[in-house]
Amino acid sequence: MTWLDAYALPAGRAVACGIVSSPNWPWMRILKRSSSIARSCVPTSMPPAHPKKGDQALGRSWGGLSTKIHALVEGLGLLARFSLTGGEAGDSPQALPLLGDLQPASLSADKAYDTDAILQHLADQGIEAVIPPRRHRRVQRRFDRDHYKNRNLIERFFCRIKQFRRIATRYDKLAERFASFVAITAAVIWLT
Repeated sequence: MTWLDAYALPAGRAVACGIVSSPNWPWMRILKRSSSIARSCVPTSMPPAHPKKGDQALGRSWGGLSTKIHALVEGLGLLARFSLTGGEAGDSPQALPLLGDLQPASLSADKAYDTDAILQHLADQGIEAVIPPRRHRRVQRRFDRDHYKNRNLIERFFCRIKQFRRIATRYDKLAERFASFVAITAAVIWLT
């Protein structure tokens, strides 16, 4: 019996695993060639895995898999509304769904929210936009710099919820469970 016979695969089944060894061993080269047939470490005759049980709101970003919490806070820095998306999602597409039917007197946001669609929506609703213009805009519109200083309320809100370990590290797989803990955390902050 040779090494090749000892590691031969049964008929109809291809097994592929990440085997690390010296490339000088010929039987390892054969296993590596056969591993290109199947992409997993299980026999290919196995049934596929179970489907996901719900939205996970996970996305790839520079730091790996992550989740973004898009939040809307009121004048005292307490949570009014929030939504979860994957880490690769942009900030500005979530602004209008979060704002919804609310009619605040003004909306403070950073430069990421300086889009024509958001500014047009705010103007149509009669809401003052306290959003600094981006540098690439040809016409630099004016905004209330003193009122913009209150934007730190959202930053302080995120600092407060990150003190809760379950929010900062996200142990939950499903987005609905993680969202429930964000809501519980916001309720605790409301009560303190």
